[in-house]
Amino acid sequence: MDAPLVVGFDLDMTLIDSRPGIGAVYHALAAETGVAIDVDLVTSRLGPPVESELAHWFPAADVPALADRYRALYPDLAVEATGTMPGAHAALEAVRARGGRTVLVTAKNAPAAQRHLDHLGLVVDAVHGSLWRDGKAGALREEHATAYVGDHVHDVEAARGAGVTAVGVTTGPCSGMDLQAAGADVVLHSLLDLPDFLDSIG
Repeated sequence: MDAPLVVGFDLDMTLIDSRPGIGAVYHALAAETGVAIDVDLVTSRLGPPVESELAHWFPAADVPALADRYRALYPDLAVEATGTMPGAHAALEAVRARGGRTVLVTAKNAPAAQRHLDHLGLVVDAVHGSLWRDGKAGALREEHATAYVGDHVHDVEAARGAGVTAVGVTTGPCSGMDLQAAGADVVLHSLLDLPDFLDSIG
């Protein structure tokens, strides 16, 4: 008997376009702290945990408190400003239509991730938050994932580390060549192409 289909998805720049919302939070942090943050640069390289980005702009000792402040500002500033990526709803539905499960595996903390899902009507079977690279790989193994879909080279590395099919989408900061070089098994232009890919492995 074939193993059931279980597809993991990254969140930022894979299922949702969080650039406007995250940008709003960084603008607020810049205003509160008086630190000049290049918000366009920040939103051009989304993927790693917020602590990694804050470390580019603030002393290391200040990062934990600022990460807490970021997360406190996030619900009011980011959720309403964030939309779905093209094909997000259809991609999740395509997995369900094939009898599969959908699993969100993201660096964003789980409560914030769930707020986005609820606001945008994106339905998944499980949410794993605050994970990055090896942490994502662990969640994918725990869920017995078939594949992991993400926009970042570190998403590809997580899939490879979990021993599952690595599906890259070129909707985030990493190019198709970057994703291929990281070991992606397939690179899609967007989630609009995912249903056809699922047919090819079904």
